[in-house]
Amino acid sequence: MILSMRVRVQFRSFSKKAFTLVEVVISSLIGAVVMAGIIYGYVMSAERTEWSSYYQAAQSIAMQRMEQTRAAKWEVQTTPQTDELQSTNFPVVVKVLDIPSSKTNIVYATNVTRISTVSASPPLKMIQVDCSWKFWKRGVFTNTIMTYRAPDQ
Repeated sequence: MILSMRVRVQFRSFSKKAFTLVEVVISSLIGAVVMAGIIYGYVMSAERTEWSSYYQAAQSIAMQRMEQTRAAKWEVQTTPQTDELQSTNFPVVVKVLDIPSSKTNIVYATNVTRISTVSASPPLKMIQVDCSWKFWKRGVFTNTIMTYRAPDQ
């Protein structure tokens, strides 16, 4: 008994199913644009996060000064009258913002306190605290807090 086998070899042409050079270049450009957008978004997000931490630290410093002015003694019904709520008692202060930093990225903030008399009768003063700080090449930013205060009774 003789077995005969026929083997049939078929070759397919892959020329119609392959990508052309133009298609590869265009898809690579689209991928590069998408990756650039993702990286740019990440960098902007990190920058905005850092700005937000500087802002919060400056707000904390300004609020600290505001609390100091609120704690100042101002009594008009006692003899003698006491008025520690004067601008001269709150000089300009330069502080380091309370953010994680190394020796190269320390940011300084300047606190300026303005106290002005709004009314003599009834006695009322306006307190304004400005905390100015610089963020990279974006310029100087200022956190401002204002409040009114009547004398202690």
